[in-house]
Amino acid sequence: MELNLVEERPYRFRIEPRGDMRVPGIVFASHDLLQDAEKSLEQVANVATLPGIVEASYAMPDIHWGYGFPIGGVAATDVDDGGVVSPGGVGFDISCGVRLLAADGDRRSLGPALPDVMDGLDRAIPRGAGPGGVWHLSGPGELERILDGGSRYAVERGHGEERDLARCEDGGAVADADGAQVSGRARERGLGQVGSLGSANHFLEVQEVVEVYDEPVAAAFGLARDQVCVMIHCGSRGLGHQICTDHVRVMDRAMNRYGITVPDRQLACTPVDSPEGRAYLGAMAAAANYGRANRQLLSDAARRIFHRAARARLSLVYDVSHNLAKIETHTVDGTRRRLCVHRKGATRAFPPGHSELPEDIREFGQPVLIPGTMGTASYVLAGVPGGDAFHSTCHGAGRVMSRHQAARTVAGKELRARLERGGIAVRPRSLRGLAEETPEAYKDVGAVVAASEGAGLCRTVARLVPLGVVKG
Repeated sequence: MELNLVEERPYRFRIEPRGDMRVPGIVFASHDLLQDAEKSLEQVANVATLPGIVEASYAMPDIHWGYGFPIGGVAATDVDDGGVVSPGGVGFDISCGVRLLAADGDRRSLGPALPDVMDGLDRAIPRGAGPGGVWHLSGPGELERILDGGSRYAVERGHGEERDLARCEDGGAVADADGAQVSGRARERGLGQVGSLGSANHFLEVQEVVEVYDEPVAAAFGLARDQVCVMIHCGSRGLGHQICTDHVRVMDRAMNRYGITVPDRQLACTPVDSPEGRAYLGAMAAAANYGRANRQLLSDAARRIFHRAARARLSLVYDVSHNLAKIETHTVDGTRRRLCVHRKGATRAFPPGHSELPEDIREFGQPVLIPGTMGTASYVLAGVPGGDAFHSTCHGAGRVMSRHQAARTVAGKELRARLERGGIAVRPRSLRGLAEETPEAYKDVGAVVAASEGAGLCRTVARLVPLGVVKG
């Protein structure tokens, strides 16, 4: 399909509907960020063909090629008008997201203890592609309670504090989880991985707040200049991957029964209210709860290390997913509609006053956590009134190199030395895995954030730089 990409205004491009596209494509980006984006822009157009899609097929500034949907893609379908749900619109790492904790000390006071902190985290944080986690479950019954209760169950068992739930999306657990839709193979994969980072781009970083752009909002979130923080980026591990695999297969077989055709089989989908759609959403919610519990348990481990090595306390700033489909109500063409909002590599960014935000920060808008790359920076943003794309924004820097290409670009040993010369302590599981995540493999996260803010999707609150990184 030949695409006609038109710049409507700075940081906003439009793909006019062609062929089977039901809506236009809207891409929030700069010209520089769209270099080499041809394949992912085709995916934006493909998503625009989904039954029931409303407004547009959206893409964030960190857009890059993904499974079916582009990573950085947002699409909403009208549940009551034949709208579909597509596992490709969530991805394999269901509820992959970011958690930020703030220490009760700054770099000056905690600096002497940081080597001990990093050594402790290196020993305490399970990571890598295989099994291993900080919580050894008693059996399938306890896994069931995690799938149903997420962070709430972890806190109930003593792995956190009640305030954590107030500062977590959905209060720590997605409603309507249905463990009966999670296959035996998915359970088997998830049973031994609760409380682990995994591999690839997942990490735990010790960071410093080096810039505050909006002091009242930062203070409300619990952040201040020079403060030490911990950022955790991970998801639902093998359990979520298996759920996506299982339900893509089911939907691929079922589409003919609903008269659905898609331009790419990776967009397999069924109506939200179909048995297959409800089964996927129930399983997806269970995986999301697993992901929330995963980050909760890693937070608990980090708190123990900080207390032991530095006598410091960590408080949760916020926890939010960037791979999820949620039933939300939004105004479309002047009418309130019940929508299935797919966010894949995109973060919800609810505006000030939104009822789903914690009361103590509601007037400031939702915290949005944007992980950068080793050696660069991460950002804290906030949702804004009138935010576009169903109140969504970017989720990170966005890859520009495959992992294989990245590993050919730099040796892990060389990268580690370079980062440590820059004052960043590095604790990798493997040097090959470290090389795959070299900063050069990603877009400029500062440019991504600037484009997101320039497009009116969010506003910048603070910038953080890494002091130490734990990688799979």
